[in-house]
Amino acid sequence: MVNIFKFNLYDNQKICGQSGWKSPSNIALIKYWGKKEIQIPLNASLSFTLANCYTDCIIKYESLKKSGTNCDFKLLFEGKRKVSFEQKLNKFFKRIVDYCPYLLDLKLTIETKNSFPHSSGIASSASAYSALSLCIMDIEKKINPKISSEFFLKKASFLSRLGSGSASRSILGPLAIWGKNDFFKNSSDLYAIKYLDEIHSSFKNIQDTILLVDKGKKHISSTVGHELMNDHSFSSDRLVQVDQNLKLLKKVLRSGDFKAFTNIVELEALTLHAMMMTSNPYYLLIKPNTLNIINEIWNYRKNTNSEVCFTLDAGANIHMLYPKKNFTEIQKFITEKLSKFCENGEFINDHVGNGPNKL
Repeated sequence: MVNIFKFNLYDNQKICGQSGWKSPSNIALIKYWGKKEIQIPLNASLSFTLANCYTDCIIKYESLKKSGTNCDFKLLFEGKRKVSFEQKLNKFFKRIVDYCPYLLDLKLTIETKNSFPHSSGIASSASAYSALSLCIMDIEKKINPKISSEFFLKKASFLSRLGSGSASRSILGPLAIWGKNDFFKNSSDLYAIKYLDEIHSSFKNIQDTILLVDKGKKHISSTVGHELMNDHSFSSDRLVQVDQNLKLLKKVLRSGDFKAFTNIVELEALTLHAMMMTSNPYYLLIKPNTLNIINEIWNYRKNTNSEVCFTLDAGANIHMLYPKKNFTEIQKFITEKLSKFCENGEFINDHVGNGPNKL
């Protein structure tokens, strides 16, 4: 299957140019945690693509006089050289060079910037690697203009996965599924697919307010966390649970039942962090104020019967999900009750988006 992504038409033509893409982060409703070799997920995941949390990536490229054995690139993150990021990218390029051999003939200057704090549990790797992969596919399309739009996005998702698993889902919106499963036709471990089933109108304008409990870098990376799932005592039970939740969520997204949606989404979020707390070694990414916010949300929902719920990525920050019709009342709730638990009182208002845009 992976052979379809290997580029075999390259004739060493001299090229130069520039490509730019804006690609969003995403928030998983069904969580992916744990992976096999070469970024293959232990379980399928499903996510909303966001709109306001994104990475801008621009690649400037020109042909080298002589091909190299490694990719020749320089990375500027928010205007500054980032050697630590370049080390991660070097690993990514080694993974994809068999599928994009033309990169060995190019000198690349990569410039990226985020609209949100990096490495704080808002899937910065998802937006970054998806934007980068889309730019790389622009280079491929320049060499071979005959590739279809469908193949362009599929291979971009495939390449993104080799940098960050969740990045495969950022290529598509408003909802995407990554990971082979029995509930979605054409689902794959190699790339994400667009959610094509019926979606109730109440879920088409979901708002996501991200409460920034901690904007600092996580002390345990997601990569390490995924590896700890390999020998986890509860791993097999988790795989059963996620299968059940994926099946249920498909029905809920069709029916519009927000209460059932809440039960699934919050259970998935808490299970994700429970797996971290019960791994060996065990660790915590949530903070005291994360728990304060969760309790406030539960009390508010109980007292007002409002349609609002939360989810978490691999970090301390809370994603509050709610229909657009509730925006004004939820903003008041945040300002009066929740912002005091956020770092410097900060939060980001976002909503479900339609995927990347070419710059």
